[in-house]
Amino acid sequence: MLSKIGSFILQRFSSVPYVIGYIGKVFSSSLFFMKRERAATRILIMQLLFTFIEALSIVSILAAGLGSALYVVGHNFLLSFGQGSLIYDLLVVVVSRELGPLLVAFVVTARSATAIATELGSMVTSHQIESYISVGVDPIDYLVSPRFLGVTLSVFLLSIYFSLFGLLFPAIMAKIVNNVPPSIYFRDLFQKVSVMTVVTVTIKSIVFGMVIAVTSTYYGFNVERASTEIPVAGIQAVSKSFFGIIIADVCIMVCSFLL
Repeated sequence: MLSKIGSFILQRFSSVPYVIGYIGKVFSSSLFFMKRERAATRILIMQLLFTFIEALSIVSILAAGLGSALYVVGHNFLLSFGQGSLIYDLLVVVVSRELGPLLVAFVVTARSATAIATELGSMVTSHQIESYISVGVDPIDYLVSPRFLGVTLSVFLLSIYFSLFGLLFPAIMAKIVNNVPPSIYFRDLFQKVSVMTVVTVTIKSIVFGMVIAVTSTYYGFNVERASTEIPVAGIQAVSKSFFGIIIADVCIMVCSFLL
């Protein structure tokens, strides 16, 4: 029994050294990205276009819906306890610090993780990766680094956009429902925004973006020869990204409470 347990553990964790080395290579390659040729910069721009620009519409709808619903429902609920002023704390915590980066990460995972894993998997099966290596081009430098930077930067920018949009629409609802002037709404709201909130949102968005980028590119390169492995790689990239995001969110949340 002990032999079977040991074999199972070794089998499950045999790829850990490779994963650690892959992550280190991606980070080191991304640090020197500005020295790359124009082709890699073009990939970065295209990744930003797909992951950031094209996702603005759905992020806007999510942010507006969440902020508006939270204000209407939360304000009426808090008023029943005579604590209507706590609605601003609730908006900052839920929209900006907690759900904002998480929902953005889920949207980017659903859209970009599958696309990246599928694209890289197709390049593996069509032997394009081998062609890059044969002419002395590092696939990590040329293919992974721009996608890593593009996804990470996109998640960060989308999280900021989500927070701004998600806190703007409740001002409209406050004016319509409770006749609260926007000047008073934003004055009370900004009093609840702390430095810790800004730092937490920044850290979460950057870490979530890194998790999505590393996971999707890793499983894209894990495709071997058969084209039937490509959709499997896309599914694994999405599921493992979701898992990594949740684990990272819990760890960051625990650390923020301890600090």
